Formats: sequence, structure tokens, C-alpha cells
Amino acid sequence: MSRQEQNDRHIIWSDISLDLDDWRESLEELYPGYSDDELYDIMVKSNAENLYDERVNLNIQLSQPIIVIGDLGRWNGRVSGYKMIDSGNIKDSLYSDTDYNEWYVDKYGDLRADAVHHDGTNHYLYRVFKDGVTDTQIENLQDKIYNGKATRADITRVTKRLGDDIAGVYGFPIPKQRQTNEQAR
Repeated sequence: MSRQEQNDRHIIWSDISLDLDDWRESLEELYPGYSDDELYDIMVKSNAENLYDERVNLNIQLSQPIIVIGDLGRWNGRVSGYKMIDSGNIKDSLYSDTDYNEWYVDKYGDLRADAVHHDGTNHYLYRVFKDGVTDTQIENLQDKIYNGKATRADITRVTKRLGDDIAGVYGFPIPKQRQTNEQAR
């Protein structure tokens, strides 16, 4: 990943690139005389516990369900898919059954994740449905995603980004959302 790509994201939590050297000073202070293997195990465990803390931080209840739009890396190629988080709580976005994960808010204010597993990497986009969206509109978007035909316009028509709520918790800046003619009315 380039430096610019790293600057274009606010990482919420990651276990993709854990580096003992980044943790060494504080771990050696707490655990003097421990081997590198022991320190590495402590780092991994501590980092996993930090994910629990991020879920507490992002216990934000929204008024609508969240849709997770996936670009999935499978053994037989890439496919599109979606999953619903019916609770509508942002904390419920921070769960995965893959080997390594990174959740972040991108430069557009979207919550995203990269999830690495034995067949490749999945890329997820998390969006919340706008108030007043009909079941038919939700089903139409789901069909377009499932068939690999959903465009950014299709997605933004019926959903909104989560980054504004997340940035409010962590205090980082994100660009203001562009107002469409429909929203401005």
C-alpha cells in the first residue's frame, strides 16, 4: 500500500500488519526478560482485546439496517455479495470470520474493511439505509449487488455513509458529504 493510500484512511482496528517492533518498547517495559515469541503472543492477544474496546466505542445505534457490500476474493475468482446487519448498530460491523482484518474509514467517509483469508482478500463497504427507503428499493439494490450490476449511484441513492458517526467518536476530519439535488430540496 502506498503512503497516499495509508493517509487516505483512518484505521479503526487492524491485525493485518502487526509488527512486534512497533509494540516492543511498551511490551518490554511491562514484560522484562520475555522472549520475542512470548512478546509476540502478548501483542496479538492485546491487539485482539483492543477490538473489544473499539466495539464499545462504536456502540452507535442507527435508525435503519446496515448493508455490507462485498467484493469477495474466492478460489474461483471475484464475486459480489452483500450481508445485512439488521441491528443497525455500527459496533456489529466489527466482526469477521476471516484470518486477518482491517476496518477503516476512507477519504470519502465510508466505513470499509479488508478481510484476508486462505483464498484471497474480501473488500467490504458498510452503508446504512436512508430513512424512508422502501422494501422494494432495498430489494432492488440487493439484486443489483448480487448480480454484480450495482453502481456507486445505485448505492448512494438509498444508503448513506457511516464515517460521520465514526469520526464524531474519534475526532478525525473527513470531507463534508456532497449534497445531491434530492437531498438539498
